[in-house]
Amino acid sequence: MFKTFILLCAAVFLPFVSNASELSEKLQSSEYVLLMRHTRAPGIGDPENFNLNDCSTQRNLSDEGKQQAIRIGNWLKEQGVTSAIVLSSPWCRCKDTAQLINFGDIEVASALSSFFNETNKANQRNQDLQRLISEKLKFKSNHALILVTHEVNISGYTGESVAAGEMVLAKVDNGGRLQTYRLVPRPEIVK
Repeated sequence: MFKTFILLCAAVFLPFVSNASELSEKLQSSEYVLLMRHTRAPGIGDPENFNLNDCSTQRNLSDEGKQQAIRIGNWLKEQGVTSAIVLSSPWCRCKDTAQLINFGDIEVASALSSFFNETNKANQRNQDLQRLISEKLKFKSNHALILVTHEVNISGYTGESVAAGEMVLAKVDNGGRLQTYRLVPRPEIVK
């Protein structure tokens, strides 16, 4: 019985141990980027006539979303990610998520802007994202490159629909084009 328990524990926890160092190692290379959807912000899209310069007019992080972002930052550090270049969409929920994962200063990048209300911009935004990734990979050294953006952007780039706070580890070429990807579920808050 005890032997069965040990084998079960190994089967459950061993993948997490090996994935921890794997995630950190991959993010230190120039072939990988981590795309992250902003954490919990109740609702869909933004109110009509929202203003990017006024957070009070936008859909913002809930308390749960703020806790998710803090937990994700801590979890990334537990995986061995010690330093990161963090870029964010100009939307307040993305900037707040990027700040709360706590890797230092963030850079706002218009290439990460949502096109939820402007689906005709999907192709252009995807090309902008590829250029942004290509440019940032040249200078990132061994820092992780984390891009905090919106579901529509991640779906447009990878084809993967992600929930709030979920991440996608993307292998890219030097032109920022997606080669392969793996979904990285958000770590849950232990209560």
